[in-house]
Amino acid sequence: MFGLVILLLATTAGLRGLGALGVRRFASWPVSGAHPLALLLVVTASAHFAPAGVTVMPTHADLVAMVPPFVPFPSLMVYATGVLELLGAAGLVVAATRRAAGVALALLFVLLLPANVYAALAGVPFQGGPATPLWVRIPEQILYIAVALWAARSADGPLLPRRTRIAPVATTRG
Repeated sequence: MFGLVILLLATTAGLRGLGALGVRRFASWPVSGAHPLALLLVVTASAHFAPAGVTVMPTHADLVAMVPPFVPFPSLMVYATGVLELLGAAGLVVAATRRAAGVALALLFVLLLPANVYAALAGVPFQGGPATPLWVRIPEQILYIAVALWAARSADGPLLPRRTRIAPVATTRG
């Protein structure tokens, strides 16, 4: 888990460095943070679909074990959250959808928090190792929420597109 945080922070700094060298896409810190978060989400989302034989990363079964008992259809929920993470990642790298994606991802991260709490308190092993302690999981989740909202703030325009108003057409009565 620390590796993902380091990946997020180091890549953000590296991309912002490119912005300082003239790469306009990375001219601001929030945009530079949106891209590494998208990369992180692609990496983590891939675990949602990884079969049991994979040993280099968590698998679908590892993530299903993290789902609290009160959540229905745990396997389906793991697949669904994987799809949502991939959609959020795509949304973060497109300027027109960055705001909506950032807010939606922050909400998703909040909704995933009970699974992290359950896994830590129930001692659910992760990738064959010991359970990740709650003192690691909570700050990490808060960091992801903060970066998603930070990236959303970098986008121009409203959260949702506004309706275009059509001016009434004047009619003549004859």
